[in-house]
Amino acid sequence: MYKAFFRLKRNPFEVSPDPYFMYATPCHHEAFASLYYGIRSRKGFMVMTGEVGTGKTLVLRCLTDQLDKLRIQYAYVFNPLLSPDEFLRYTLADLNLRVPTTGKNDVLLQLYGYLAQRQKVEQTTVLIVDEAHLLSPEILEEIRLLGNLESRQSKLLQIALVGQPELDNRLDSPNLRQLKQRIALRCQLQPLSLEQTGEYIAWRLGRAGALPGPEAPAFPADAVSEVFEHSLGYPRLINTICENALIFACGAETRLISKDLVLAACKDLRMERRQVVAGREVQAAAQTPMVAAGSEGQAMPAEYTPAVAVAKVIHGAGASEVSS
Repeated sequence: MYKAFFRLKRNPFEVSPDPYFMYATPCHHEAFASLYYGIRSRKGFMVMTGEVGTGKTLVLRCLTDQLDKLRIQYAYVFNPLLSPDEFLRYTLADLNLRVPTTGKNDVLLQLYGYLAQRQKVEQTTVLIVDEAHLLSPEILEEIRLLGNLESRQSKLLQIALVGQPELDNRLDSPNLRQLKQRIALRCQLQPLSLEQTGEYIAWRLGRAGALPGPEAPAFPADAVSEVFEHSLGYPRLINTICENALIFACGAETRLISKDLVLAACKDLRMERRQVVAGREVQAAAQTPMVAAGSEGQAMPAEYTPAVAVAKVIHGAGASEVSS
């Protein structure tokens, strides 16, 4: 709708998790690197948590993109509201295995034989469970037992549990202490700061094709502050606000995304200004420059791939996986 007006190649603030638009804060970088390292090093259990809209699914998309490039086999469970039997059968099906029509014993034997065979030829197998905070106690116990599958050298199945902070609370409960003791790596995503919010907006505009100049959309400092105060730095909400602000600006035939346009977008979305903690954010507000594609002082790297980011954190983790 507004791409032609702003001379953009893509919509910069789509809410669907696209790795092309990945803005790697230190927190997101660390989360991706932890999961990647845990899988490549065959650590067994890994946990990533974060509030709604902090970018968990996007980190997972970047991760699965890397696993695909390395030809690492994985099962991705995105619906946790399954029975234990359905969970096991779905896992086999997503690993492209024949699912036995008989009992649970045959399902487990099929899975164990597959994992053992892959381990013999140094191939890694991964189970990723999204929305894991909704898992029933019975499925969590099944997952714990799957984590017991191991050889003398390493775990046969690498398991990543991803969910909202309630998952941390559940894993800290006494009745799940056996599962908690098996977790090798744990990371938590945080919302963006005010400064990061401005950089995030500039990054996505640049990735969408915005070039420096009068035809590019520009967010003044007070507009960025309003975006931050209404979203509290949650990327999904930032995207929603900025998307609607660009639509409003296009309708008004202006390329300056003013504070008033942001407020109008927030009002239309029924988003109220949230409580902002005084201190670091207030001080940063006075230092945040206007955000525009390619603005001087804005971090606008030409290219970003998760593999490049991970290489800076994990030494020697770039070896290719054996073809499956």
